[in-house]
Amino acid sequence: MDVLSDAITAMRTGRPHAGHHRRAAPWGVRFPAGDGVGFHAVLDGEAWLHPPGDAAPVRMAAGDLVLLPHGASYGIADAPDRTLRPAVLDSDGRLRPQPPQAGPGTEASSSMLCGAYLLNQARPHPLLAELPPHLRLSTRDGRHARLRTVIELLTDELADRQPGADALLPALLDTLLLHVLRAWYAEQADTERPGWAHALHDQAISTALHAIHDDPAHPWTVEELGARAGLSRAAFARRFTTLVGRPPLAYLTWWRMTTAGRLLRDTDAPLRTIAHRTGYLSEFAFAKAFKREYGVSPGRYRSTVHLDGRTEQRTALPARIGG
Repeated sequence: MDVLSDAITAMRTGRPHAGHHRRAAPWGVRFPAGDGVGFHAVLDGEAWLHPPGDAAPVRMAAGDLVLLPHGASYGIADAPDRTLRPAVLDSDGRLRPQPPQAGPGTEASSSMLCGAYLLNQARPHPLLAELPPHLRLSTRDGRHARLRTVIELLTDELADRQPGADALLPALLDTLLLHVLRAWYAEQADTERPGWAHALHDQAISTALHAIHDDPAHPWTVEELGARAGLSRAAFARRFTTLVGRPPLAYLTWWRMTTAGRLLRDTDAPLRTIAHRTGYLSEFAFAKAFKREYGVSPGRYRSTVHLDGRTEQRTALPARIGG
């Protein structure tokens, strides 16, 4: 798998969901902090994002989409100075449609596609961890045509649910998330700031990353990865560390442990098998490395995350959105 797909797969803890919401002014909703990664796409009218923290409200017009990647509390409203009501959630965590708030004026309305992804925020992949508190994209004027197509497909499917919708909707939502991240990193690749945007578009570093993700059990060395990248050992190590944020072998170890945590959480594979799949010749060496990374033994971690049939990252109420 490629790096972006692997990052999402490793962090996933539940099925994504979405809903189509129409609102007449005045309205304002505040979403609580949680494990949810929320998104909102304005289809008609306009809306104002009240970002996490003390940032100023941001206007969103038809064709705009915003992603909130870190699970922080935020608000959406029809005006920058609107009072925000706490989101009213159903028993499964989905947002209930809300009537207009008391106040003058009901002429302005908006139509929005709202949804959320459940990702493990306790151990985010650095590719996602470096994202800003909110990222905004526009599909107006022919920009990000594929992203706009996915939004249209998702909106149509929500409006006319046909047989197979339960399988199709999560697939479309995954497609939406990947196109959002692709579009964002493509835009950021034109900037001077080093980071994952450049790592994904740097031929040498992306080649090395693909090698690591394709076979984390391989006994990689900096020399071998540099040869794959077509660079000398020193030049490769410098470029990798600058763009990825950690040295090559440090990233390899981090990814091995992240993969091990996912296998312990999602499978019943024996520790011996997980050790071999993550590059360790013995259970002892694997257990030692795992405890150094997670603070608990692999067996204790597995028993903890399987307690009551859920992972420890799911004990907090997710910031779910949608219908």
